[in-house]
Amino acid sequence: MAHPGYDGMWLPTDQDPRMQAGPTRGERECLVGYLEHYRQTLALKCDDLTAEQLATRAVPPSNISLLGLVRHMARVEQSWFRRVIEARMDIQRLFQDEAEDAGFTFPDADDDLVRASHALWQSEVAYAREVLERTDLDAVVDVHGEPTEVRDIVVHMIEEYARHCGHADLVRECIDGRTGQ
Repeated sequence: MAHPGYDGMWLPTDQDPRMQAGPTRGERECLVGYLEHYRQTLALKCDDLTAEQLATRAVPPSNISLLGLVRHMARVEQSWFRRVIEARMDIQRLFQDEAEDAGFTFPDADDDLVRASHALWQSEVAYAREVLERTDLDAVVDVHGEPTEVRDIVVHMIEEYARHCGHADLVRECIDGRTGQ
């Protein structure tokens, strides 16, 4: 059976932007490295697809699609970095309306919606990077009345992306047969 891509992989290993040049040094570099790896993985899963493909809900009855995952992760980035770490609870959460289902439900997908969704996600990622750059991992923030270190939020973000990248693997494989590395 022929595998799409590079024997089923996204890129040749030496061209994978997620591959680090060497071992990490210290906790912050390690945690940020894993978070960036999964952010890039979600972006790779969305590469070279049409709006219709990105909106495909490939694992019925779930409403998970690649476009929904991008929108959902914009919401997650915004919530943890703006609302929780910066304690800006006055900001309304993205896709808060019940009909939007945390970003997974959206109108018919077209190129404009795809561009807007990716731009929103990338802007929230960029903002989150800035917040993380200036915030000590030992800083304590309030999470639902519980004091929580920022490092725990970063670990949670890694877990959130890793879980959803697993979903993205399944959706992408249903769309065009490509599996992940």
